[in-house]
Amino acid sequence: MSAGTGDRGELFVDGTGGGRTDGVAAGRTRRSAAGVGRAPAGGGAAVMFSDGVPSHSHSPAAASGAPAESTGVPADSTRSTALPRARTGPPRRGSRREKKSWPKIAQRIVPDDLQPEVLRLELTELGDAFRAYQRRPEPDLAVLAELHDRKARAFALWADVTDDASLREEADRAVAAARTTREMDANRRGVPVGGEGPVIERLLTRGQGVHARTVLEHVRVGSPLPGAEARLAVLMLTLRAARAGTGNVTGQDLGGWLQGDAERVLRELVDVGWLLLPEDVTADDALTSRAEEPAQVTVPSLLAGAPRPFFFGKVTRARLSGWAQKVVGDRKLRKKKAGAATRLLAVYTAAHSGPGGCLGGGGEDAGLALDEVAQFCGLRPEEVAEHAGLLTAAGWLEEEADTADGRLRGRLAERVLPLSGLL
Repeated sequence: MSAGTGDRGELFVDGTGGGRTDGVAAGRTRRSAAGVGRAPAGGGAAVMFSDGVPSHSHSPAAASGAPAESTGVPADSTRSTALPRARTGPPRRGSRREKKSWPKIAQRIVPDDLQPEVLRLELTELGDAFRAYQRRPEPDLAVLAELHDRKARAFALWADVTDDASLREEADRAVAAARTTREMDANRRGVPVGGEGPVIERLLTRGQGVHARTVLEHVRVGSPLPGAEARLAVLMLTLRAARAGTGNVTGQDLGGWLQGDAERVLRELVDVGWLLLPEDVTADDALTSRAEEPAQVTVPSLLAGAPRPFFFGKVTRARLSGWAQKVVGDRKLRKKKAGAATRLLAVYTAAHSGPGGCLGGGGEDAGLALDEVAQFCGLRPEEVAEHAGLLTAAGWLEEEADTADGRLRGRLAERVLPLSGLL
């Protein structure tokens, strides 16, 4: 048991079984006479807050809903201790303004009183059209170019009406955006900007054409063997192993590329160390491998630890490999029994042609450097004309190629245009 004095100088006793002192009893008598602190009828004790006002929220009488007088506290005192309720007065005027949706385009508000009316409607519709285009799941550059054209015309008229120089600048930017968007669309589809005629479905995009020429240049200067058959095998195997240094081939692949020279070329590439086969796989095993169980080959110079000559993803690698396979396996070239050098020339001319088929991509007189063409194909420069004639006979080139002045000039036939590298 412990005893002490309260904040009013009164003695209190803390305990459960002890008697109370006279001072405690006297103090209780004084408080009872004042009507404060009297114990509820039910025996519960009133809670005293720091301001000396008792709380009746914990008393049995308050919980049972009995009148406040039953607790011995006057009714007026009870009402004075009730917590204030939230104010429910009318909201302040102007606290909320009605939000109005203003038509906008290019972060500019279209005025309600803009004249002529047709201009205001066009600007409003254009803003909605641009926002709708941004929500499209797939881009359509032709549609976007038309929107930029409309914006350029509308902003030019808006600038005339309001004499606002910034609107004129916005119109000029829209003209440039329309031109750039059309160029992007033409590059993606592989057609000349503003060109007429049917759209050609290209096998390569312009960017993939750049990667194709990078691979061809790598083969031109880095082939371990000089012959055309070896160069063709190096090209095709490089495309198979371009990403990780390893790739899969079948006997049908090798036989289609090299006909009767496949086994010899494969052994030569292994002997010089450019190509590795698994320990339990011979060149003959690779030539008899089937699609369900292809032979894995390794090109050490393309392994991950070596300096990377190419930088493209697996989708581009597969597209380039398919493109080269389509060229080498062209039906008319096979029908003419074209050899490795002629097929390499077909690959090189396709990769180094513009959308319209001109070799060199710069018009009729551009052409290709004859010595570089010859080196890639494993030929002497004076032999290129003969193989170009074979391509013309096979319908690969549109007309007889010109090899004057150390340049190879010509144009791909229309049937070959889908294979153009889009210079």
